[in-house]
Amino acid sequence: MKQITSVQNPFIKLLVLLQEKAKNRKQTGTFIIEGKREIEIAIKGGYELETVLFYPEICSETEAKKIAKTADLIEINKDIFQKLAYRDTTEGVLAVAKTKSLQLSDLVLSDNPLILVAEAPEKPGNIGALLRTADAANLDAVIIANPKSDLYNPNIVRSSVGCLFTNQIATATTDEIIAFLKEQKINFYCATLQNSTSYHTQDYTTPTALVVGTEATGLSQEWREAATQNIIIPMQGEIDSMNVSVAAAILIFEAKRQRGF
Repeated sequence: MKQITSVQNPFIKLLVLLQEKAKNRKQTGTFIIEGKREIEIAIKGGYELETVLFYPEICSETEAKKIAKTADLIEINKDIFQKLAYRDTTEGVLAVAKTKSLQLSDLVLSDNPLILVAEAPEKPGNIGALLRTADAANLDAVIIANPKSDLYNPNIVRSSVGCLFTNQIATATTDEIIAFLKEQKINFYCATLQNSTSYHTQDYTTPTALVVGTEATGLSQEWREAATQNIIIPMQGEIDSMNVSVAAAILIFEAKRQRGF
C-alpha cells in the first residue's frame, strides 16, 4: 500500500487543485469527496472511485479498505489530511471520484415525472439545500439552467450532504431545457412575481416541472413567457421574496401532496 507524507508531493498538489479549480475538475473528469458517509452514498449512486486516501489516526486501514474496494488506497499523514479536508468531521477519509455526465439526454424519467428546475443558482449553500429537498421528495430529476457554479465544487458537495449523488442531475441552457420539457410533454410552472396565480390553484398530478430563479433577479423572461403557468407563493409580510430553497420546498411538497404522498 502506498504512503504519502509530504504536502509537496505532485499527486497531493493535483488534489489541492481539484479542490480549488473548476478547470482542473473538468480537465481530469474527477473531484474529491470527503467523509465515509458521503463516499458510501456516492458509490451507491453509481460514482466510480479512483483513489481513497485515509489518515490512520482517525480511519483505520481495515475500514479504508472496505470503503476503497478496488480503488487505489493511499495512507496520508495529518498535514496532508488537513491540507485536503474542508471540514473537521471528514472521518479521516477522502476519495477521488470520476464525475458523471450531466446531459439532459442522460436523464431517465418515470411515466409521471416531477422535476425541479433552478435557473442560474449561484450560492453553493442554496444549491446544496435544493438537492437535499429534491432527495427528500424523491424527485425524478434536478435540472440546473445556465449554471453559475461547477456542481462538483467542494462547497456544493459538502452542503448537499451527499444528495449530489442521490439525485439525477442535468445542466443545460434555459432554451435547451424549455425545448426538452416541451418535447417530453412536461408542464412547467414558473415561480415568479409577474402575471402569476397562486401556486396551490394548479394541478401538479400530471408530468410537471417546477421552476425557480434567484432571489435577486428571479426567472428570466424566456421562462415567464414559455411557462404552462406562472405561479406565486402568497406572502403576508413586507418582503416579496424568500430563500429559493424554501420556495422550492413549498412548491415541491404541494405537488407531492396532490400526488398522494
